[in-house]
Amino acid sequence: MSATVRMAGLCDDLAAETAAVRALVAPLSEDGWRRATPAPGWTIADQLVHLADVDELAVLAATGPGSFRAGPDGPHRGIDERVAAHRHRSGAEVLGWFDAARAHLITVFTGTDPRARLPWFGPPMSAASAVTARIMETWAHGLDVADALGAAPVVSERLRHVAHLGVAARPYSLRDTGVADPGADVRVELAAPDGGTWAWGGTGATDRVRASALDFCLLVTRRRHPDDLDLDVDGPLARRWVGVAQAFAGPPGQGRAPREERPVRR
Repeated sequence: MSATVRMAGLCDDLAAETAAVRALVAPLSEDGWRRATPAPGWTIADQLVHLADVDELAVLAATGPGSFRAGPDGPHRGIDERVAAHRHRSGAEVLGWFDAARAHLITVFTGTDPRARLPWFGPPMSAASAVTARIMETWAHGLDVADALGAAPVVSERLRHVAHLGVAARPYSLRDTGVADPGADVRVELAAPDGGTWAWGGTGATDRVRASALDFCLLVTRRRHPDDLDLDVDGPLARRWVGVAQAFAGPPGQGRAPREERPVRR
């Protein structure tokens, strides 16, 4: 029962994050759908295409892992290539696809054992981690849409999922930039939206990162440059990690250029 409740809760949070993104895009005109976002070369429509496309790949990993590994339609094609293949779709068509793909994913994963191991582009992951990753991606790409529209980031308790992935991905973040993770502990303390504190790592760790939940999530999704965030960082490992942190698999991408001058305590 606890596993079922956990998966249902994750899917509920994914549905809520989905609704937040959908509220941004539903009123858009066709010109609005073609508005550029901070991701180089990507429009608002492209952001939703990417989410829908990866939702379908996640469902394939859960329901037909053999087909996912074989890549019948090229799941291993580059992201930009996959997005470009759908640029003929209207905004309404993109939204319809996103709605259908997301609803299907939630239905499939609600009934999936959260401990089931699924193939993915990096190492295999649990079904629960797959849903958590969809929450993270929805928030991050939703932020790209919000930035394009001049809207504020969505701040909710669901940021804990994003932060958790960012902490868990530390070894991969360092490895993908050619730096070996020594395995030392890093204490992460975040000011939660409800006024509480979220923490990872031992209290005795000498390497530490303190920030608001929002700033940390902006960091690990690479939606803001570290110099634009209010980060309190102590220790050489923590400083090295903050420079390359990301909550997703694969190469780090271009990231954002600094936008403003803010003091960074390190």
